[in-house]
Amino acid sequence: MFRLWGKIWKDNHMLQDMVFKEESDDTRTHKIFRGLDAVCQEFDLERPIWLDKTVAEFQRHSKARFYQDSFIEEVPFDYLEIQVIEEG
Repeated sequence: MFRLWGKIWKDNHMLQDMVFKEESDDTRTHKIFRGLDAVCQEFDLERPIWLDKTVAEFQRHSKARFYQDSFIEEVPFDYLEIQVIEEG
């Protein structure tokens, strides 16, 4: 089971969250991208851009924050956070 937790934060308060679950034998990378797509679809967001700092943070902690600079459009929150909470 693979689970990815997506959260939207504004002023240190979580506004929305959801958990993406998948049980396929696909690669971790594919699961992460599908999870991010599902989170963005649920929250009605465009897909954010993976900046170098975002990739490095995700590789170190299995968690990444996408700030305004990762989105083309203006977003009404401080950041979108994704975190792998289960792999197996």
